[in-house]
Amino acid sequence: MRLWKLPVFLAGLVPLLWLAWGVYQEDLGPNPVEYLTHATGDWALRFLLITLAITPLRRLAGWRKPMLVRRMLGLFSFFYASLHLIIWLWLDREWYWAGMLEDVLKRPYITVGLLAFIMLLALALTSNAFSMRHLGKNWQRLHRLAYGAAALGILHYIWLVKADLLLPLIYLAIFGLLMLLRLPGARRGG
Repeated sequence: MRLWKLPVFLAGLVPLLWLAWGVYQEDLGPNPVEYLTHATGDWALRFLLITLAITPLRRLAGWRKPMLVRRMLGLFSFFYASLHLIIWLWLDREWYWAGMLEDVLKRPYITVGLLAFIMLLALALTSNAFSMRHLGKNWQRLHRLAYGAAALGILHYIWLVKADLLLPLIYLAIFGLLMLLRLPGARRGG
């Protein structure tokens, strides 16, 4: 089973390696900080949506192997969301705390993005066997925050881009479909 996880782990690192190569080659377009910020945010959302797709995939197709990597994929979502936040804090805001606080309070897209990150942080911190044992049934309730994090992440993206809405609307459609597939009537044989 562990051999099946290795290719998924390596695939999860490909976007990071691609971005690192772009930094090394100085090939990130006219605004490298914006490029890195958007790319890491996109990958955070993609991994989160892939993670949310695993349960409907298991229910509809009976394919159980992806369940073995669901936690890893969720942690990759948190990893890229963390990079997204760090790039904003460090390269965009240059650790200017007063300006960051002002941005969070004045710009709704930053506020919802930060809320989504806090949800992902809670999920990452409790995505271990110890937390599962000690939280019991509350662990599953807590991990439903993934839906809220995805919704807020997509809203963050929609409010950010304002004009070119194609990609965030694609993410919204995928998220909507995944939520519909979770309805009781959408289950296999139901």
